[in-house]
Amino acid sequence: MITDPIADMLTRIRNAYMARHVSVDIPYSKEKEGIAKVLAQYSFLSNVTVSGLGKDKIIGIELAYDEKGASVMKKLRRISKPSVRTYRRSKEIKPVRGGFGLHILSTNKGIMSHEDARKNNVGGEVLVEVY
Repeated sequence: MITDPIADMLTRIRNAYMARHVSVDIPYSKEKEGIAKVLAQYSFLSNVTVSGLGKDKIIGIELAYDEKGASVMKKLRRISKPSVRTYRRSKEIKPVRGGFGLHILSTNKGIMSHEDARKNNVGGEVLVEVY
């Protein structure tokens, strides 16, 4: 039994990058799909697809590498954990690494980047930091 499915997803992505895989499959959930789509929107992942039906749904993630073959993601970590939740108001959300990274938040308007959360003036739970 996985106690933190988001941490499991991030670990699968990190491990796939370290093993130089082209893609990785992850068990489906709406929250994980939202996180993956935000990462793809900001070019940290090449492509995200959902396949299967019902309990057999999976998220197919294609990893992104630069022209030298290095991972475009330097750091991918879980911020808010089941044991210690981390919330931010829209005014408290700061840029990551001088604007080179991003936070992914779970808001009442869905999963979004910190930039979109500030534009929409919503805060939420800070799930992931990536740069």
